[in-house]
Amino acid sequence: MRAPPIDMELYPPFDGFPGKGIEFFKRLKRNNNRTWFEKHKGEYEEFVKLPMQSLVAALRPHFAQFAPEFEVNPKKSIFRIYRDIRFSKDKTPYKTHSAAHFVLSGKPKGFLGSGYYLHIEPGETFAGAGIYMPDGEQLKKIRSHIVNASDEFLSIIKNKRFRTLFGKLDGEKLKRVPQGYDETHPMAEWLKFKQFFVGVSWGESKAYSQKFADEIARVFEASTALVRFLNDSFK
Repeated sequence: MRAPPIDMELYPPFDGFPGKGIEFFKRLKRNNNRTWFEKHKGEYEEFVKLPMQSLVAALRPHFAQFAPEFEVNPKKSIFRIYRDIRFSKDKTPYKTHSAAHFVLSGKPKGFLGSGYYLHIEPGETFAGAGIYMPDGEQLKKIRSHIVNASDEFLSIIKNKRFRTLFGKLDGEKLKRVPQGYDETHPMAEWLKFKQFFVGVSWGESKAYSQKFADEIARVFEASTALVRFLNDSFK
C-alpha cells in the first residue's frame, strides 16, 4: 500500500527559541547593515529562521483543534527579516525581531482581516490576535456587526477566561461616537474603537521554554471567538 503524500516539509521538534537567536538580534541592532548581515547570515538561518519555522510547525496541531480555517505554514506564515524602507526615514535594512502572522487559508500574509500574531525580540515576546489596521470600510462593517450582534460581542469580551487572560479589549479609540450613531447608544463605548485586538506579553526568557508553543496556543485559543466575530463582519 502506497504511503500518503507529504504535502509539507518536516521541521525539527521545537525545543525552545535559542538564546543565540536573541543574541543575534542584539548584535544585528548594533550592526544593521548588509555587509555584517551577509557575513552572519548562517547564524540567522540556524538560530532564528529554523527555530521560528519549528515553532510554527509545532502550532499546527493546536490550530487544527481550535481554528482549522487558518493557514499555519512554516514557510508562508513567517515575516521576512528584510524591512521595506521605500517610504521610511529609517533606512536600516533588517528587522531586529522575528514575527509570524496567521491568516485565513487562501488570504495573503498582512491580510487586513482578523488573525493571529506572534513575535520574539530581545527583552520581549508577544502573542495576540484581532485586527490591527482595519480600513474605513472594514470599520463600518465591524461596527455594524457589533450593533447587530451586541449580545454575542459582549459575551465574548466579558467571558471570564477572556478577561482573566487579556483584561480587556485593546486598541485606539475615537473621543466621540462615530458619525451615524447616537452618543447614548448602548454600545457607544465599543463603537469608538478603531482597532480590535488582545494579547499577552512576556519577557524573552519565555521563548526559551520547550512549552512556549503551548503558551502561544493557549493565548490564541482564548482569542478565537473574537477573531471569528470580527471576520464574520465581512461576510
